[in-house]
Amino acid sequence: MTAPMEASLPIEVLLVEDDPGDVLMTQEAFEEHKVRNKLNVVPDGEEALAYLRREGKHAEATRPDLILLDLNLPRVDGREVLQVIKEDQDLRRIPVVVLTTSQADEDILRSYSLHANAYVTKPVDFDSFIAVVRQIDEFFVSVVKLPPRG
Repeated sequence: MTAPMEASLPIEVLLVEDDPGDVLMTQEAFEEHKVRNKLNVVPDGEEALAYLRREGKHAEATRPDLILLDLNLPRVDGREVLQVIKEDQDLRRIPVVVLTTSQADEDILRSYSLHANAYVTKPVDFDSFIAVVRQIDEFFVSVVKLPPRG
C-alpha cells in the first residue's frame, strides 16, 4: 500500500530555460497535468549551477528530483552545465533531460556522452510541446523510481 503513495509524491523539477515562451508552456503543462509537482525555473546556466550548489539567493533551494535542461543558454551553456552536474559527486544522480530545439547529431551524441538521461527535441507547435512535457513528467513521476533527495 506504500508504493502507490510514493508514486504520487510531488517531485521537484528544475527547468533551465531562457526562452520565456517555452517557460510559460512548460509551466502550463505542469499545472494542467500534475498540480502537486513543483517547477522551479532559472534562466541561464550560471544560475542553474548556483541553484544546484545552493549559492547566493538559492541558498535555501530544494535539491531537484529532475532537471529539464536547454542546451543553448546564456552565460554558461547547457552542455557545460550538464558536464558539471554529471562530474559532481553530489549532483550526478539527479536525472537530466535535455529539452532543446537542437536536432544536431553532435548535440545528441555529446549530451549522451556527458550522461544525459534523455534527449528530447522541443516540438514547434504548442499542443505538441505541452504533450511532450506531460510525457516527461508522467514518465519520471509514475514510471521511474527516482533517487532520494540529498
